[in-house]
Amino acid sequence: FHPTDDLVVSACLDQTVRVWDISGLRRKSAAGAQPMMNDPLSAQRMGAQGDFFNVTDVVVKFVLEGHTRGVNWATFHPTMPLVLSCGDDRQVKIWRMNESRAWEVDTCRGHYNNVNSALFHPKRDFILSDSEDKTIRVWDTSRRTLLQTFRREQDRFWCLTAHPELNLFAAGHDNGLVVFKMERERPAAAIHQNTLLYVKDSQIRLHDFSSANDAPMITIRTAPAGQYLPPPRSISFNPAEKAVLVTSDAEGGSYDLYSLPRQFNGQAADGGQARRGGGSCAIWTGRNRFAVLDKAQQQILIKDLSNQTTKTIKTPVVVESIFAGPGSLILLATASSVVLFDVQTRQTLGEISAAPVKYVVWSSDMSTVALLCKHTVTLASKQLEQLCQIHETIRIKSAVWDDSGVLLYSTLNHVKFALPQGDSGIIRTIDNPVYLVRVQGGDLHCLDREGSVQVLKIDPTEYRFKLALVHRNYEEVVTIIRNSNLVGQSIIAYLQKNGYPEIALHFVRDDTARFELALECGNMDIALETAKAIDKPAYWDKFGQEALRRGHVQMVELA
Repeated sequence: FHPTDDLVVSACLDQTVRVWDISGLRRKSAAGAQPMMNDPLSAQRMGAQGDFFNVTDVVVKFVLEGHTRGVNWATFHPTMPLVLSCGDDRQVKIWRMNESRAWEVDTCRGHYNNVNSALFHPKRDFILSDSEDKTIRVWDTSRRTLLQTFRREQDRFWCLTAHPELNLFAAGHDNGLVVFKMERERPAAAIHQNTLLYVKDSQIRLHDFSSANDAPMITIRTAPAGQYLPPPRSISFNPAEKAVLVTSDAEGGSYDLYSLPRQFNGQAADGGQARRGGGSCAIWTGRNRFAVLDKAQQQILIKDLSNQTTKTIKTPVVVESIFAGPGSLILLATASSVVLFDVQTRQTLGEISAAPVKYVVWSSDMSTVALLCKHTVTLASKQLEQLCQIHETIRIKSAVWDDSGVLLYSTLNHVKFALPQGDSGIIRTIDNPVYLVRVQGGDLHCLDREGSVQVLKIDPTEYRFKLALVHRNYEEVVTIIRNSNLVGQSIIAYLQKNGYPEIALHFVRDDTARFELALECGNMDIALETAKAIDKPAYWDKFGQEALRRGHVQMVELA
């Protein structure tokens, strides 16, 4: 079916593709349409079937001839007047149509067996096709050039579909199916004080958290004609020199060094000729030095602002990626641990074991660090001593520190919190994955996959309450109890379990629960008051024993 018009496209083994006009059917099945059975002769001819498929209801609008073998698949473009078809002649053909005619535009050649399915990418200028030659191929729509090939060893591919909303595709093969995305959707971003730098539509943009102003700074390099350039993976900002390092997976890992304009006029300046180099990670280690990891040679190159190597350091361990640390320290992530390394003295200062780390988030005063793996968050001190570790069953996407020293992190569908003492909990659910960048009070700033900054409302009461308990800041605890709706069995159970029964007393209205809590924390006056209210022998008995243990003779006699 055509996405908007009354058209159907069909592919056939007679080597043709046909476009059918089905507007007659729509008119006929519209509400209040007159039945066509007035003519007795035609009624007789049609018999009991009625004229469901009257010859004039559906007409062939175009016949597209050009394939030399049977055609396996045909589909429309989501927005443009294009048709895509593929067949046993191993070709993917693009056709254009207007009101009166349809014609062949071009052919994508490259598969070396029957092509079974093909589709237009819903958002980008890509064509995807899969074939019995065990490959899925990605083509550039405008230039018809092959951009990428994905191969399976044993299985021939048969069908292909795109998700209606998310950037996901599925392809079916002999033994099952693969679900994949075309490219990384996480926008590269870096935070400095009150601003966020992020990449969107091949521009580096600057977002101000306080004024919510958002403007492009410079344009970065785009893919050369007929080639594919993966989106930037990460970005590292040097505020002293107003310089930015943008790394991407292009050419096996490369980085670009850009200078941001000193005067900013709201228009994106041209990035000019960026200084470029190879390496899988590039981060600033000082105001005029940056470190680049050369994974193949296992060495770290220290370079200056003119992109000249000033120092080469052999890595002490096999390093997968590097992350920035305080001052001249950097974090080296290996397959099973993270090492704190000083690039000036070339010494290892600390090590912590962790699954392969994907992201590192430092607190604003650089005193604690969160290491994010696929399914775990490890909180550690500045010297990499482990504070706690939290395991999740689904992917962890991003994290950000609250000013009070609580880590907020997002998974695929939740925003959660983690205290350095090991407590964690859910703050809210989210519909689509977001990447947290900043938390200010009850506002959580985040980037979505489209690369726009959003503000989520959160309720920080629960984690502030738990943090105040940990720091024994009882004034704040009482204030929160009085002013918030933090009442519920879970909070009471939490207080009781973690040894704060006297605080739980403030919450509870139920006499029996108050009685138990009062005995637990030795508050005999409340215990007596509740025992009188309940007035059952078992409770008086229990009260008497506790009073005796504490030496309150009058209370024992009363009981």
